Amino acid sequence: MIPQQFEYSAPQTLREVFDLIGDGERKVLAGGMSLIPLMKLRLAQPEHVVDLGRIPGLNQITEQAGTIHIGATATHHDVEISPLIRGRCPLLAETASHIGDVQVRNRGTIGGSVAHADPAADYPAPLVALEAQIRIASAKSERTVPAAEFFVDPFTTALEPGEIVVEVLVPSEAGSEGYRYEKLEHPASGFAIVGIAARIQKSGRGISMARIGVTGLGPHAFRALETEKLLESGADAEKAVATLGNDVEANSDLYASADYRRHLARVHARRAISVALTRAS
Repeated sequence: MIPQQFEYSAPQTLREVFDLIGDGERKVLAGGMSLIPLMKLRLAQPEHVVDLGRIPGLNQITEQAGTIHIGATATHHDVEISPLIRGRCPLLAETASHIGDVQVRNRGTIGGSVAHADPAADYPAPLVALEAQIRIASAKSERTVPAAEFFVDPFTTALEPGEIVVEVLVPSEAGSEGYRYEKLEHPASGFAIVGIAARIQKSGRGISMARIGVTGLGPHAFRALETEKLLESGADAEKAVATLGNDVEANSDLYASADYRRHLARVHARRAISVALTRAS
């Protein structure tokens, strides 16, 4: 299908972006992997599309004071192959390698994916497990929101009118930390039916720190706090993951019922924890 007519702008600075999106039915374009299909199906009909792709520096990946700064227009491929991310935050690089196909990874961006907030997207699980922050800016101010608070509901975030995602801030991982992203992908779309991001630190024979991010199971990504507590208290993985999803209203569709999704989440959580434990040792 063909989208309805719209005005297109490609500003060179963030100030120009904020001036353009100040009012009216306007959409920000990052990689276009979500917006353009929605426009072609006329599920989105913006009067004006504002392209972020020509703003210098918005795709940079740098490290400052133990925090990795990932610009909003960094592509999934950039995240996947970045030596900095692979060395200092390998969980995120591993997750990026699972997104879509080569074409999607070459065009899709981390900022666009985060702002779109698809409940089956891959990034939210590692971002909540990594206790990442999302930096948001508008014409008048900027603020930083924890990833766990940024994802509110399906396709709904903490973004207010006039705000855009500027960068994702991720703490550098400890060298002794084990990690794993496990995913069961939908065979047609590649999205996560369930996806589990696990971070593990060991102390002696036990687990001193566990962070488990979950995507695809509920209306938005979340941390499996009860599972984390059980792992840190010495429970084995089988017992710990048995609690995963108990307090979540699980998604249900033609491909997977709510009960089946819970089962899949627990199976993949066990696998992710097992690999993370091996890598931690």
